[in-house]
Amino acid sequence: MLASTLLALREGLEAALIIGIIIGALYKFQRGRLVPAVWLGVVAAGLTSLLVALGLYRIGLELEGPAEKIFEGTTMLLAAGVLTWMIFWMKRQSAGMKEALEDEIATMGDHTPFLSLFFLAFITIIREGVELGLFLTAAAFSTESSQVILGASVGLIAAAVLGWLIYSSTVRLNLKHFFNVTSVLLLIFAAGLVAHGVHEFNEVGWIPAVIDPIWNINHVLDEKSTLGELLNALFGYNGNPSLTEALAYVSYIVVIVLALRYFYRPVPQKQSVRV
Repeated sequence: MLASTLLALREGLEAALIIGIIIGALYKFQRGRLVPAVWLGVVAAGLTSLLVALGLYRIGLELEGPAEKIFEGTTMLLAAGVLTWMIFWMKRQSAGMKEALEDEIATMGDHTPFLSLFFLAFITIIREGVELGLFLTAAAFSTESSQVILGASVGLIAAAVLGWLIYSSTVRLNLKHFFNVTSVLLLIFAAGLVAHGVHEFNEVGWIPAVIDPIWNINHVLDEKSTLGELLNALFGYNGNPSLTEALAYVSYIVVIVLALRYFYRPVPQKQSVRV
């Protein structure tokens, strides 16, 4: 539940902030009449994202045997890849996001088509929504779906409330610090997805286990216990991993941390942002 809550909070708050910036810019430049286009885009993207998530989950439920393992492993690795991209994107764009979006609204002109703002909002939300749907589908394969749905609901509600409070000036949040902290947690979550994906491919023989298991500490902390299942869902804990599963987990974290530290730099403010 905590993993899905964190994912939904992070994705939901990011979407809420971007939509808030767009709406705020419309009022700032006396174009409030176009706000309904933004909300229609949000609703359309939300419904589309929900359908995509339900479709992915239904496909996973209908598969059996090796096909099920392959689908789950692929979904988990794909979710980890998209999550990694999101972490890099936010690190790169967060500094100048507000200014870039306001500049884009300012240069639209007085006769901006209704559809332009509709699609701007739609693309913003559909990106976040499909990402979240993919993550939650992957999470549902390693924990109870009811817990995933409950956690996601809590996270989305919290994101909506927090986003509203921020832009109504009731509360101030250090967004850079917030996204840095959540990026660390989501990095570990993504590593767990990579390890889960490798585990599924171990079971179908696509990736050799080499040594299986390399250790077994389930007598200390059983992965089937309440705490074990929580750690499994949040951080990819496995009490008896294979060698390639453990190597994938550690290697992913090392490579991404080094890339974030030495090879990836935020874009300067005022640079165009692609949402």
